[in-house]
Amino acid sequence: MSVETTPAPEHRAIYLTGPTASGKSAVAVELARLLDAEILALDSMTLYRGMDVGTAKPTEEERGGVPHHLIDVLDPWESASVAQYREWAVAAIRDVESRGRLALFVGGTALYLKAMLRGLFDGPGADPAVRGRLEAEAESLGDAALHARLAAFDPATAARLHPNDRRRVVRALEVIELTGTPFSSLQKQHERPAAGVRVFALELPRPVLHDRINRRVSAMFEAGLVEEVRRLQSAERPLSGVAAQGVGYSETIAHLGPGGPDLDRTIELIRARTRQFAKRQGTWFRGLSEVVPLAVEPGEPAGAVARRLADRIEAVADDPNPPD
Repeated sequence: MSVETTPAPEHRAIYLTGPTASGKSAVAVELARLLDAEILALDSMTLYRGMDVGTAKPTEEERGGVPHHLIDVLDPWESASVAQYREWAVAAIRDVESRGRLALFVGGTALYLKAMLRGLFDGPGADPAVRGRLEAEAESLGDAALHARLAAFDPATAARLHPNDRRRVVRALEVIELTGTPFSSLQKQHERPAAGVRVFALELPRPVLHDRINRRVSAMFEAGLVEEVRRLQSAERPLSGVAAQGVGYSETIAHLGPGGPDLDRTIELIRARTRQFAKRQGTWFRGLSEVVPLAVEPGEPAGAVARRLADRIEAVADDPNPPD
């Protein structure tokens, strides 16, 4: 006799993801209205208070009266681990469900998505001495040198981490040193797909997405990205490493520094890095078997996309044993 089990909170939620500038936020608001849902941000950068322009954080008007959670929970000098995010997210799901509503996650941070779907990689605990030494080496030798060292020991992990992502590069090297095993090999225990979770990724034709990215970057500067970065830099405490490395922020910080690139060059650098980021996001999402792609036609209204998504979600709910 089979025994039915109630799915974990994170598996009862609905997930809407896709590359940056694919229109997730607008579609999510329309979808939340159709499903009587509340939105939970699946984004590592909109966690930060005061970092609004460069993160394309939806304004109150853009939120359309739909409650949004997991936004503005950290100061710019703070940081949070994936484990902390997951803890906050599960608590937020329970809070939303207590009001009889669905939890709709929206965002493009792939590590957060994977943690919600498959749990956390249970690696060795931090070793302050090893980590401190690696941090000091990153400071003296540079991030590129540590990334090159990681590539020699663990090419798979190095390939998915940006050379400037010092925190994760140091962690990967720390795990290798403590265990004698590549980080990517240990993570295989974290590769079992979740069953029955509703996860959708918006997909646009590449030229359309690139055009949207280019226009979004221009709009950010028109909306005051340079002024936002100046304000963040003049705060009593400096930006955390994670916040300062955000796409758009690191380039603008360099622009404002001595000998930095001019504004036009900075805009082009941000556009290029954002396109690269979107490509990496697509690779991540295609690598998660739980993710169902949803093609979006050029110019298709957010409401129409949301209606198609709602129909798909209702069809899954009506069929407890959908085909693979």
